[in-house]
Amino acid sequence: MPSPAKTTDTQIIAAARKLVERRGRDGFSMKDVAAAVGIRAPSLYSRFAHRAQILASVEIEYWRQLERELARARTAGDPADALAAQARAYRAFAKAHPQGYGLMFDARAERTEEGTSARAGALAPTLPGFAALVAGGDAGDHARTLLAARVLTPFLHGFVSMELVGAFRLGGGLDEAFEYGVATILAGLRETGSHRTTRRRRRRHSRDVAH
Repeated sequence: MPSPAKTTDTQIIAAARKLVERRGRDGFSMKDVAAAVGIRAPSLYSRFAHRAQILASVEIEYWRQLERELARARTAGDPADALAAQARAYRAFAKAHPQGYGLMFDARAERTEEGTSARAGALAPTLPGFAALVAGGDAGDHARTLLAARVLTPFLHGFVSMELVGAFRLGGGLDEAFEYGVATILAGLRETGSHRTTRRRRRRHSRDVAH
């Protein structure tokens, strides 16, 4: 028997997300999801073949929310300031949704094309800042821009992952440590970008003189 027309996939995913937040990825069953939206489990299976499929859809929603929050955090002006604001938004998102954040990086997650696209989309709001910082604003220099993103992102993930499980036990202010780490990485990326821009200008000047 198909699930009632009034029960949508969006409602099912929203219900599963609430269960993730309350109980964690392993703390509920398909029957629990069905009960949360007022349908029977067989009706739920007509929409989602298995639990991993629902979890994959919930994960995508988290990635899309992160993208929105990073886009809102982006500021005009200095690219390092914009990236620092986005780093704070990333940390705030992880702390507000600890179970969901864990789901986003769970090695057991079902990998789908839509999920890969959502992951890439979450990074998109930061790319203009990285391009301005290390590629002289050349958004077409995707390799260098992505390289810079892959320097900061692991720090953010590592820091918030340790923070969420209470792994920082030596005292001291975590806010200060977070800001120091972000500022240090961004300063290094800016320095690398400045050297590259200078070398590029010198090569261009040499060519102009030669002609």
